[in-house]
Amino acid sequence: MEEKKYVCEWLGRTLSISTGKLAQQATASVTVRYGDTVVLAAVVQAKEPKEGMDYFPLLVGYEERLYAAGIIKGSRWIKREGRPSDESVLAGRMIDRAIRPLFDQKNRQDVQITFTILSADGENDPEIVSLIAASATLAISNINWRGPIAGVKVGRIDGKFVFNPSVEQEKASDLDLTVAGMEDRIIMLEAGAKEVGEKEMFEAMKEALKEMKPALDLIKKMAKELKPEIMETKAAAEPVAEEKQALELAKNWITKNAAEYLFSKEISTGKKQERKAQVTAIKEKAINYLFEQGVAYSFAKKAVETTHYEIIEAEVTRGIMERDERVDGRKLDEIRTLSSEVALLPRTHGSAVFQRGETQVLSTVTLGSPGDEQFLENLEGKSTKKYMHHYNFPPYSVGEVKPSFGPSRRDIGHGALAEKAIKPMLPVEEEFPYTIRVVSEVLGSNGSSSMGSTCGSSLALMDAGVPIKKAVAGVAMGLASAPDMKKWKIITDLQDLEDGEGGMDFKVAGTADGITAIQLDTKTIGLPMELVEETLARAKKARLEILAVMAKAISAPRPELSPYAPRIISFKIDPARIGEVIGTGGKIINGIIKDTGVTIDISDEGLVSICSTDAEGMAKAKQIIEDILREFKPGETFRGKVTRVMDFGVIVSLPGGNDGMVHVSEMAPYRVGQPADLLKIGDEVEVCVKGVEDDRISLTMKGLASNAELWKEEKGKQESGFGGGGGFSRGGSSHHEHRDGDRNNRHGFRR
Repeated sequence: MEEKKYVCEWLGRTLSISTGKLAQQATASVTVRYGDTVVLAAVVQAKEPKEGMDYFPLLVGYEERLYAAGIIKGSRWIKREGRPSDESVLAGRMIDRAIRPLFDQKNRQDVQITFTILSADGENDPEIVSLIAASATLAISNINWRGPIAGVKVGRIDGKFVFNPSVEQEKASDLDLTVAGMEDRIIMLEAGAKEVGEKEMFEAMKEALKEMKPALDLIKKMAKELKPEIMETKAAAEPVAEEKQALELAKNWITKNAAEYLFSKEISTGKKQERKAQVTAIKEKAINYLFEQGVAYSFAKKAVETTHYEIIEAEVTRGIMERDERVDGRKLDEIRTLSSEVALLPRTHGSAVFQRGETQVLSTVTLGSPGDEQFLENLEGKSTKKYMHHYNFPPYSVGEVKPSFGPSRRDIGHGALAEKAIKPMLPVEEEFPYTIRVVSEVLGSNGSSSMGSTCGSSLALMDAGVPIKKAVAGVAMGLASAPDMKKWKIITDLQDLEDGEGGMDFKVAGTADGITAIQLDTKTIGLPMELVEETLARAKKARLEILAVMAKAISAPRPELSPYAPRIISFKIDPARIGEVIGTGGKIINGIIKDTGVTIDISDEGLVSICSTDAEGMAKAKQIIEDILREFKPGETFRGKVTRVMDFGVIVSLPGGNDGMVHVSEMAPYRVGQPADLLKIGDEVEVCVKGVEDDRISLTMKGLASNAELWKEEKGKQESGFGGGGGFSRGGSSHHEHRDGDRNNRHGFRR
């Protein structure tokens, strides 16, 4: 197959999309290069539909290959890539949310699109390149997809927008926004921000649509030249005549009667289970009606199961659009009942329960030492993570019975969103060097448990005494709309039956002063910009209401940590002297840890963190480290043990494993003959620093009253008339001994 290549300049770099060379057996495939980042995207649609499937089966896989960045996996035992990293899962979810709404939702043929990162230059984000690749490969395929779309990242540095920022620019940016859409409509949003205002955020989105145009135009050009005839979507097996009759009867009955059950005053303020019961009643009544009309029970049941949900969704939408009526009786901008509580659990470092309607989340905080940080290895190389938010969604939270196999892609995504929302408000490491793990247990779910987790995490962190800058809350905004998006109405705090076709899940989190996170997915052809602008404004109003309720439980971080949380002492040392504290093979630092029972972490910048629940042990460890690094000054006095006796003097131990030498001439107020006549190894003496030269510490025992006991009866005094090989006389022998001391006194150097 002949290779086709399409190229344009986009935001200062060359974007090229080629097809026909790689992955030729896929339904369609493209290779996209932006800078030196290269992504292969391949899509395959199954030839036959899946029987019994009641939704569109789309699979999106995002696969990082460490060779793309010239990296061999760091593990000594496993060198090939394993399960996808959380970052890969999040990238796959982001692309899924951008492309899924534009497929024919009645399609029951499996569609799988796989992205393989072949080259990563460390400057151009593979996620954006993959988003472009997704659109391009679908646009040239014969799959029924209403694209193309494009995507772009937006940063902001010193108040100015930067598009598709480099890695270095991202570090300086207060905004990390990804926008996917068309010329005038947004399909998907993903954002993290440092309290960016609603107006500025909206402006960034508008500019993003403009800046993605070259990439979108390139895909359109490619699709126009290459796209084959669209393959007709294959439905499941064609129903027989009796099934067709049953389907028609079911549609007519449910359409006529659904509103009576859904908007009943008896359940307007009821719970999710009551609304589910009404849906069940609709199904049962419809089946009975069909049976009474002579339809076989099996056909009646299948017809109702096949048709009821789509009609109920349409009726819920109609109630909102035509009557401003919601199935639970709320106004369109009304939040469900809110409550929050902290300090529920006695031994956790922090805990909180946040509840909004029937969505209930228990969040807990655990504080650890800097050494408890998570180690990461991906295309960016090795890094660490000091703040983690984990989200658990047990089946009982929605009244279901099913096995649990660990966190799903959804769980990872929801946890990451809450983590992103909270992160800008965390204290800097120098102020609070703890590793922080928050776990949100979803105890009940009925609408945006991820935003409930954000609120619960904020409360639990304040309960733990983590000095977060401000409280963070979040809310999910919904939508009812016409298929062509010419008419629509926004709803605040969506739940259960409101998340259907023509809807959106527009999550916005932040403080009272700005947005910290956004996540949008929609079941429409895209959101017009005026809708987005209004949604941001309404979300802020709702967020302020939620923050006010949270403040009643706890309005600021506690001044003290939990008594069960470890304490950390942090101080800076000269990075050039880190090796002195660690010692050869870690001998010194491991000795301190063993002796004091603390944990010690030292960053490359010289930040020392000592962590323990034992204050005495922490103080002792700090003193030892300070002694190791002590700058000895003349006139300082210490008490130490004699560790070595030589002909010309003695070596005395000093704090921090240092040694100094007392020359024989400095051992007593009289002339000592042999040092061994006065002192032996293990004797304790008081010494004073006489001088420090080239890290050699010279000491004296003279003039220190605590040594007077040694000098009683002039012990060790040299007899008159004898040279005394150990004396520091002006004779040649003493000069020789002094030089010998210079040569041998390695203990006179600091370690």
